[in-house]
Amino acid sequence: MRPTTHPTIRRSAARRHPDRRRRWAAALGVTALVVTGGGVLAGPAQALATASVAVDFPTHCIPPAIAGIPPIDGTTTAQISVDNAAPKVGDTVNVTYTVVKPAASNPVDLALPADIMTPTGKVTVGGAQSGSVTVAGPKKNDPVPGKGNFPSFSMTGAFTVTAPGEITLSPGDYNIHTSYIMELDTPCTVTNPPAPVSQTVIATNGGGQVNERAIQLGTASGKAGDPVTVTGSKFTAGANVTLAGRAGGTQTADAVTVTADSHGGFTGQLTVNDPATTGIVAYEGSGWDADKGAGPQAYTVTGGGEIPGDSQRLTSSVKAGTLSMTQAGDTVEMSAVDFGTGGASRGSLRTVTVQDFRGGPAGWSLTGKVTDFSGPGGATIGASALSWTPVCGTKPGSPSTCAAGSEGSVGSAGATLASTPNGAFTGGEFTVDARLALDVPAYTATGTYSGVLTLTLT
Repeated sequence: MRPTTHPTIRRSAARRHPDRRRRWAAALGVTALVVTGGGVLAGPAQALATASVAVDFPTHCIPPAIAGIPPIDGTTTAQISVDNAAPKVGDTVNVTYTVVKPAASNPVDLALPADIMTPTGKVTVGGAQSGSVTVAGPKKNDPVPGKGNFPSFSMTGAFTVTAPGEITLSPGDYNIHTSYIMELDTPCTVTNPPAPVSQTVIATNGGGQVNERAIQLGTASGKAGDPVTVTGSKFTAGANVTLAGRAGGTQTADAVTVTADSHGGFTGQLTVNDPATTGIVAYEGSGWDADKGAGPQAYTVTGGGEIPGDSQRLTSSVKAGTLSMTQAGDTVEMSAVDFGTGGASRGSLRTVTVQDFRGGPAGWSLTGKVTDFSGPGGATIGASALSWTPVCGTKPGSPSTCAAGSEGSVGSAGATLASTPNGAFTGGEFTVDARLALDVPAYTATGTYSGVLTLTLT
C-alpha cells in the first residue's frame, strides 16, 4: 500500500491639610475640577435640523484622588459636528465632539504647562440607529494659568450609517487625561443622559448592501502596553476576526485574532504598544477590508513608549509561517494472511510530521481516504475493509495539543486521522501514526493486493 500526501495550506491591564493638598495638586498637574457656574440647559434640537448647535448639559466629574477634592457637579457646553449631514446608508460619517467650555478650571495658583492634556469621550447616537461613537483628541493644549479656565478641546471619531432616517448625535461622557509627572484621569459623565441633541443627520437609503459590523472599545485611551477590550457585533458567525491598531491610514504591528461566536459577536483584548496609534479596527480576512470590517474607533496612547535620552529603540518581528506535513516514507508492507483462513493483515502507517507555524487562531485537521485494494485477475478487497487506530503526539512547548482521530474504518469516504482545535493562539509540531488492519476474507484469491491511502491536511 502506497500512501500519498496532498497537503492543503490554509493561510490563514486620614484627611489632609488644605494648604498641603493644594501643593500636591499644583506639583502633579492634577486636572481637578471646580464649578464654573450654572448653565441653562438647552432645549432639544428640532427633529429636522441638520445644523450643528452648542448645547449645555449637567456634568458630574471626579477629580483624581491625589487632589483630595470631592466630585464636582458643573455644566459643560459642547457641540457635535459632522463632515456629511446627508449621508447614504453605508457611508462613513466623521464626527467631531468639541467641548467648548469644560465644567472645570485650574484650582491652584500655579500655571499648568502646555500639551499635557489628552481628551477622549463618547458621542451618543439615537434616532434611526443607536449606539455610541468613540472619539479622541490629540495631546495638545495651551498653558493654563493659575485659577484659569481649562481650554476648549476637540475629539474626533467616525461611524457607519446603517439605517435611513433621522440620526441624532448628542455629547456623551468625556475624560481628561493628564501626563505631567503622573498619569491621571478626570472622568466627567452626563448627569441625566442623554444630553441634548447637538447635530441631526438625515440619512437616505443608498440601495446597496450595508455592512452592519460594529465594534466598541472598553476605553478610548491608555498607556503604551495597556490592553484595550474590543467588543464586536454582526460579524460572520464563526469567522476569524483580526483586531488591529492603526496610525492614521496605516495598520500598526499591534494585532490579535479572535473568533466570532454563533451570533457574530466577540469580545477580545488588544495590547496597544505603538504610541502613534490613533484608532482600532476589526476585520475578517487576511487584511483590512471596509466591506468586512468595522472601525476605526478612535484610541489615543496617553503615555509610555518614550525613548529615554541617549537610548535606541530596538524592533524585531516574528513572521507567520505555513501549515505543512512530511512523512517518513511512502510504502507500508502489511503482513500476509492464509488462503482459506483470512483475517487481519496488519501494518503501521509511516510517521507523519505536521508543522503548524502560522501563528494564528486556526487549528488543523488531517484526514485520510483509501481506494479499493486491487489483486490478481481483477480480484479486489473493498476500501471499507481497511481500519486504523490513530495515535498523535505533541512536541513540548507547542501552543496546541493534538487529538487522535477515532478508531474504525477508513473507507473511500475517509476519516479523521488527527486534529487540533481552533483557539486564541495555536500552532506547534506534531507526530501522527496509526496501526493499520485490512480485513481479508477467508477465500480471497492468492496474490498481492495494493491500495492507495491519500492524506489531506487542512
